[in-house]
Amino acid sequence: MSAVEEPVLDPGAPAEPGRPVALVPGVVRLTAPNPGPMTGPGTNSYLVGTTELAVVDPGPDEPVHVDALVEAGAGRVRWIVVTHTHPDHAPAAAALAQRTGAEVLGFGPRDGFAPDRTVGGGFELGGDDFCLRALHTPGHASNHLCWMLLGEQLLFSGDHVMQGSTVVIAPPDGDMAAYLSSLQHLLDLDPPMRAIAPGHGTLIESPAAVVQGVIAHRLGREGAVRDALAAAGRGSVDDLLATVYADVPEALHPVARYSLWAHLRKLGAEGAAVSQDPDDIAAAWQAT
Repeated sequence: MSAVEEPVLDPGAPAEPGRPVALVPGVVRLTAPNPGPMTGPGTNSYLVGTTELAVVDPGPDEPVHVDALVEAGAGRVRWIVVTHTHPDHAPAAAALAQRTGAEVLGFGPRDGFAPDRTVGGGFELGGDDFCLRALHTPGHASNHLCWMLLGEQLLFSGDHVMQGSTVVIAPPDGDMAAYLSSLQHLLDLDPPMRAIAPGHGTLIESPAAVVQGVIAHRLGREGAVRDALAAAGRGSVDDLLATVYADVPEALHPVARYSLWAHLRKLGAEGAAVSQDPDDIAAAWQAT
């Protein structure tokens, strides 16, 4: 195992696998070596605290990443908290817990993830010098939790808000209406967020503006779905995809189709569109 370098306080530093970066005193980011089209530079794990630590999102079960977290934790890791159970965020929890004896916390068991303690929105985890509050933020995943570092008002957003990219909403677990509601929940926080530490990418230092931008983007895309469906009269996700996502590279269309489906399901729930089988991504829709 190679030694992990000492973290340098550099909030604007890029997320690079294996390089520890201190975002604020008592918060260190370690990025997993899983870069890709869906993960950007890799999944961010965060070590929170000084004398005893919580790891937010242990990441994928990559031995080199688990080794880096163990070494950076230096015997101080007491808790592992998970934002959601997707395969790039939660699988390393078991290996890290075995190595450190830490307690694992999450919204509940799913996708092979089994927390020692099930928690929901409003739960607070207090260490010697920090307090994390869970916020239930369904949309990207029904079991998604953001974690707020109280005092700093630094939000660990998992995949609810990403830096430099939008989030895929994949039904049936992904829900566009819930996602938009959860985004508004972040804007309504009092005291407000000061920054967002995302699951992928660098620190977001204008959180309200970014979240407002995400909401506007989603509503704009919804408008494009309405227009495309009205023009076609009737169509499936694949019929509408090239029109609605004309601004997105075709290589990303296989992923974008899930968000399009989520938009159609939202319109269906609101009575603006109808399908004989909204649970089938291949089913046809028509405007009402």
